[in-house]
Amino acid sequence: MIRKGKLEDLTSILELVRACTTHMTNNNIFQWNEQYPNAQAFEKDIKRNELYVLEIDEKLIGCIVISTMMDEEYKTIKWLTKNTHNIYIHRLAVHPKQQGKGLAQKLMCYAENYAIENNYSSIRLDTFSQNARNQKFYELRNYKKLGTIFFPKQSKYPFYCYEKVL
Repeated sequence: MIRKGKLEDLTSILELVRACTTHMTNNNIFQWNEQYPNAQAFEKDIKRNELYVLEIDEKLIGCIVISTMMDEEYKTIKWLTKNTHNIYIHRLAVHPKQQGKGLAQKLMCYAENYAIENNYSSIRLDTFSQNARNQKFYELRNYKKLGTIFFPKQSKYPFYCYEKVL
């Protein structure tokens, strides 16, 4: 079941993020760290009603942020659509023990259906340049790679911006 995240979910979300961070680090993907994503980011997501969580048997195993706010870093990208009615995907995560079961696909389908139902013109996101698996995941879903941005607190490597026109 996918539902809106609540403040009571914060501990479980942070446990999920720590497990994902460890899993990525063990695979030489230094995308997330102690600074990002953090509790404050998820608290903001929850208060804005932008965080959605995936539960199976009442256990939180995944999350996704569906936002209408454009990050400052995204302003340098030449997007395919105007910057007027878009959504932005952030902090997509599925617990490593649950990966490979199509759950990230399920979360993205949820976000895409949300965008279509609410007449958004596109979905935008970024993914780490050193995470080939994520790049393939989005490209197979027909997201187009458009440019590069940097998040210096996260990594010295760039992040690639993608967009899917609806």
